Amino acid sequence: MNVAGGVLPVAAGIALVVFAVRLAREPRRLGNAVWLGVALLLTALWLLRAALHLEWLTPLLLGVLAVLAVLVALGLPVALVVNGVRMWRREGRSAGNLLSLGLGAGLVGLEALFFVPLGRWGSALVAIAAVLACYFGFLFLSLLIYSVVYGRLGRRSGFDAIIVLGCGLAGERVPPLLAGRLDRAIRLAGREAAPPLLVVSGGRGPGETVSEAEAMDAYLRDRGVPPDRIRREDQAATTEENLRFSAALLPADARRVVAVTSNYHVFRTAVECRRLGLPFHATGSPTARYFLPSALLREFAALILYYRRTTIAACVVIIGTGLALTIFA
Repeated sequence: MNVAGGVLPVAAGIALVVFAVRLAREPRRLGNAVWLGVALLLTALWLLRAALHLEWLTPLLLGVLAVLAVLVALGLPVALVVNGVRMWRREGRSAGNLLSLGLGAGLVGLEALFFVPLGRWGSALVAIAAVLACYFGFLFLSLLIYSVVYGRLGRRSGFDAIIVLGCGLAGERVPPLLAGRLDRAIRLAGREAAPPLLVVSGGRGPGETVSEAEAMDAYLRDRGVPPDRIRREDQAATTEENLRFSAALLPADARRVVAVTSNYHVFRTAVECRRLGLPFHATGSPTARYFLPSALLREFAALILYYRRTTIAACVVIIGTGLALTIFA
């Protein structure tokens, strides 16, 4: 085995150990997702390199890689555009709902530029944009995988209190997305011998006739939750406020607390808890599939903004390296 063949498994092993140590210490850290992504990428490169040395497997492997490349290059942008149009029709024309449409159109435009003669600098700028797209794609995939991992960690019972995060009403009616969160909280509470306190959190937004907390309170009481087990937090307008304001309503002896949200929002909620110094974890309820792409992109954008200095530094390095190579090539 040559040097390159020996370095990859060692590097993958080191990344995996770092990930495991960080996970054991604090599972609510964004960096955990990056280390997991690095470990998986290095492992994949190692396995790919080893497979290419098997002559009987090489043609099949190259065929599979070619199909995957076509699916990513063509299928992904088209799927994002289709999903964006569906979100537009079902959920409205807000900026958040159009994220998948915008990203899909952007990828189509970027790929089209590879077939246009742009000259030396134009081609260099397209190449830099492609590297940036790969960088953010790696981060997104790492966060997606780690979000699944995080969602399966932690306790499933033994809670002193459950915080349910609001997510908008239809007038005064609890919509399916919010109902899923409340139903999840009811199931969690039903597992406890001593019923936990339920804190419903959410203020009154545009187009809503009552606060989210009031509508959530009514939903829980209609399903048999005793009023004395419910507390309302009706001022919050963001995830941070949901958590901070709800924490202030908890009794002093509530030590084991979980925040219930939708599955796409779980990891960002956990990261927010850590940023606020709250010893809470998060769990999620199912979400309609068509809603997930745009929702996950919103979560990704929010997490990137949390760590914008690191993101800007990485972009500066990528752009600077690309420009330097173009100048001195």
